[in-house]
Amino acid sequence: MHNRDYVAHVKLDDRSGNWLEPHSLEEHLQKVAKLSGTRADEFQSAGWGVAAGLWHDLGKYRGAFQEYIRDASGFERENAHVENPQRVTHSTAGAVHAINQWPSVPGYIIAYLIAGHHAGLPDWSGNRGSLQFRLQEAGPEYSEAMAARIPEYLLRADQPEVPYQARSTDSISLWMRLLFSCLVDADFLDTESYMAPERVNQRGRLPKLSELHPVFFERMSRLQKASDDTSLNCTRKAIFDACQRSAPEPSGIFGLTVPTGGGKTLASLGFALEHARKHGKLRVIYAIPFTSIIEQNAAVFREFLGEEAVLEHHSSLDVDPGSERAGSRLAAENWDAPLIVTTNVQLFESLFASRTSRCRKLHNLVNSIVILDEAQQIPRDFHEPITRVMQQMSDHFGVTWVLCTATQPDLGKQLDAFGGVLHTGLDNIREIIPDPAELAGQLKRVDIEMPPNPDETTSWESLAEQLSQEDCVLVVVNKRQDARTLYDLLPEGSDTYHLSANMCAEHRSRILAEIRHKLSERRGGSEMPLRVVSTQLIEAGVDVDFPVVYRAMAGLDSIAQAAGRCNREGRMADRGRVVVFQPEQLPPPGFLRQAAQVTLKLLRSGQLNEPLSPQAIQAFFTDLNTQGDRDKHGICKLLKAESSPDAPLGIQFREAAEKFRLIDDRGVGVVVPFCPEEYEETPVDQWLAMLEQDGSQKWVHRKLQRYSVTLPESLAKQLHVLGAIYERAGKFVVEYSHYHPIWGVQAPDSLIPAESTVI
Repeated sequence: MHNRDYVAHVKLDDRSGNWLEPHSLEEHLQKVAKLSGTRADEFQSAGWGVAAGLWHDLGKYRGAFQEYIRDASGFERENAHVENPQRVTHSTAGAVHAINQWPSVPGYIIAYLIAGHHAGLPDWSGNRGSLQFRLQEAGPEYSEAMAARIPEYLLRADQPEVPYQARSTDSISLWMRLLFSCLVDADFLDTESYMAPERVNQRGRLPKLSELHPVFFERMSRLQKASDDTSLNCTRKAIFDACQRSAPEPSGIFGLTVPTGGGKTLASLGFALEHARKHGKLRVIYAIPFTSIIEQNAAVFREFLGEEAVLEHHSSLDVDPGSERAGSRLAAENWDAPLIVTTNVQLFESLFASRTSRCRKLHNLVNSIVILDEAQQIPRDFHEPITRVMQQMSDHFGVTWVLCTATQPDLGKQLDAFGGVLHTGLDNIREIIPDPAELAGQLKRVDIEMPPNPDETTSWESLAEQLSQEDCVLVVVNKRQDARTLYDLLPEGSDTYHLSANMCAEHRSRILAEIRHKLSERRGGSEMPLRVVSTQLIEAGVDVDFPVVYRAMAGLDSIAQAAGRCNREGRMADRGRVVVFQPEQLPPPGFLRQAAQVTLKLLRSGQLNEPLSPQAIQAFFTDLNTQGDRDKHGICKLLKAESSPDAPLGIQFREAAEKFRLIDDRGVGVVVPFCPEEYEETPVDQWLAMLEQDGSQKWVHRKLQRYSVTLPESLAKQLHVLGAIYERAGKFVVEYSHYHPIWGVQAPDSLIPAESTVI
């Protein structure tokens, strides 16, 4: 067989139904090597990227593979390069070749990348999918591939020097994931150029980050000139100016400690754009812990920068097929965009991922700016792996981080009583605000009323009596059942609303819209009482503004978030009131209870005279961080390279990825039959019917995200036994009778008459 006859991919012509000219395997290896090397050159690793690209598909030279692909039985024309168990494997031959060419550690580096370029980075040991097992079984695949007429230049590559980023047993795994990202992105792109050439022209049309700088600052200048000369606006301008003064500083890790209402969203973006201009950064990633506020922040950015400048990437993005912009949709695959707005989950789980789809974007984090909004929300159980990867990305890959929050967490080094290191933490966090304590005083818009006797509890009946004396009040409780109990005790006849995670996102969004409308009417002179009972979900950056907020005892960070819903815009002549009460029960066992107990400890010791001061917040986080393991799942150990005679480079990539889950997903996701007012019947039935016809329609799955609720497993089982949950289109669906227009999903012991469940 002549070398040009070896095939990488084949494709049917959509119009004629005939096979097109095959994708040459030699050409594919050349182009992937070039693309991969170019991407890896961003972090001085071009030679490694080239070698991985040259050798990644050597197994396709096998006679068995060539017979298989020409037969094309069961061929998926949209995804021809992805293996499945029915296909002839080919991804281990190149791994064996790399080890033969570059013995010891260098060869094993490339072997991990090639062996994982379809199924994801493997573990060294542990199962049949491990690299160790696959190498042991790869002899026939490799020898069959090498029996083909492979051009000699494809089999040889000069071994590059191991770069400084990879010379630590703690950091080599991150460097390898970035190399892996270069390889899989190059492989996908070259395959796409053959399988779907029309997509190639849709890529690269988004503006460059440098083009956004003048647009933003011109718009910001007009906004500042048009703003009233109030003390709040003057403070916001001072914060923005402080960000501009810090922007020329060298790349690294910054803190931006700004209380709610200080304009930190635009100030941090201004810092990022100016910092990028000064230091040649390529993109800005804005990571937010809550999907509930991603859309509002993305809307602000689009207002300033234009529709095409902002890429949203999160699981609950609600789009119809006709509204999806092709360029943005493709850019979401590898984050080839100037400004990405995403979630902490998407960002950090990608940095610890093994799957190709998650890792593909990682090389585009190099030389970028990452703004972590609400940085205090980084889960304590993952502090050690997260801060390590942040420090490594900063030290070795040109990433600038901005920890943006009103309550700065304690993410620095932590020592035990004997000087031992408990938490490596972040080095040299540079605070952008000259005096955070002074700024907190300037932006103080509320007075916090802590319980005079921390050990005295307040009954729900007593609390309801207090709330009935307030014309406009928000109360935040710790549990869904608490919200239901308190709501039932409030007076009838007033505008009273309930919010909890038993309601789907679409339901909550519409209730919040009503609440904002009522608040607007009250500012216009309405005297209709407004009372809202919510779980802590309303603290997730939700833009509401009440004169009085009650908060069940919780962590000081949660109390600060609740205070951000009180006198938010500083419109009141006096300060707003935030009343903290001690409910009859503390939050559920675990982190939330520990946080509440630390607050009570500080309160009893007299350290909360100014509960929202930076000093109090630091004392809170310092104490809280000692209450648990900051690498609870042992992820750092799994990613630490081990060396032995049997394992020159032992890393457990897949096990670490499986354990790195920022959100506890042990709950059960269910689709609910919520019916918005504009529909005669719930649209959920129509969408489920579409999935029954074609389960691959991603936009339908995204729609259903907005109509879904995550239930505790025990509750889901009870509802299933009752017949209140059934399966349809591969999803669990709640019956009409068990979704209430106020509470959402109903627990078995809180059912109401069927006639009251009309939605």
